[in-house]
Amino acid sequence: MSEQQSTHDEVNARLHEFVEAIRDSKQYRRFVDARERLDDDEGAQQLLRRFQQKQMQLQRGGHDPEVMAELRDIQQEMNDDETISEYMQAEEELIALLDRTNDVISDRIGEEFARSMGGGCC
Repeated sequence: MSEQQSTHDEVNARLHEFVEAIRDSKQYRRFVDARERLDDDEGAQQLLRRFQQKQMQLQRGGHDPEVMAELRDIQQEMNDDETISEYMQAEEELIALLDRTNDVISDRIGEEFARSMGGGCC
């Protein structure tokens, strides 16, 4: 086995451990549970569809004040919906965990990890 192959195998083994640690985290498990509840909640799904439709209507028609007001009302309904709120909170917590993880990796390798891997928008 070449040194390069050995390094590749070692990185893959540690990556597997890292992924399992993320999957075992309470943030990930909470996110998956919240996503499943959201997928099963027809009322929440209808709210999300209405919100997306209004967003598209707003994009096509410019900043129509009436559509903006409807969009804000739907947003408020979404904020008041327990299933959607739990999902959004769980998503934020998982993103925060992944951001902290990215920071640690970046510090250790001396590079912006997410950027090095092609992530980000800019």
